[in-house]
Amino acid sequence: MKATDFLNRLEHDAIVKELAEVESKMRGEIRVFISRKEPQDAVVAAQKIFHHLGMEKSPERNSVLLFVAPRVRKFAIIGDKEVHARCGDGFWKEVAYEMSLYFGRGEFTEGILHGARRAGKLLAEHFPRHPGDKKPHAEDIGHD
Repeated sequence: MKATDFLNRLEHDAIVKELAEVESKMRGEIRVFISRKEPQDAVVAAQKIFHHLGMEKSPERNSVLLFVAPRVRKFAIIGDKEVHARCGDGFWKEVAYEMSLYFGRGEFTEGILHGARRAGKLLAEHFPRHPGDKKPHAEDIGHD
């Protein structure tokens, strides 16, 4: 599937709204990135985008990226080192499996929302938002 077709099938406003809701309960950020490229390895591609976007520069190293490459039907969900230290590989594999069930049914928006909610719940547990914390700003869906 072409990235533009994939983007057109997404409920953009619902995703941005959900990201804002999820981020309102935690410190850190969750971003969604749709790639037009055809990576061999979605995790490696996600790591490159993660660094390209400067997500590793957050003070608490608590960012999460949901990366989707629709042309090759691959995706990855990755977290910065402090997030990963709190959840380990098992969490990412579980969330990726759950997202793949949605994607397999063509429910792309719901798959992304599910991943964002699971990551947000983890971040809220380990990096809760405190009164006076800087208000989060939901990012738009990124793409290349």
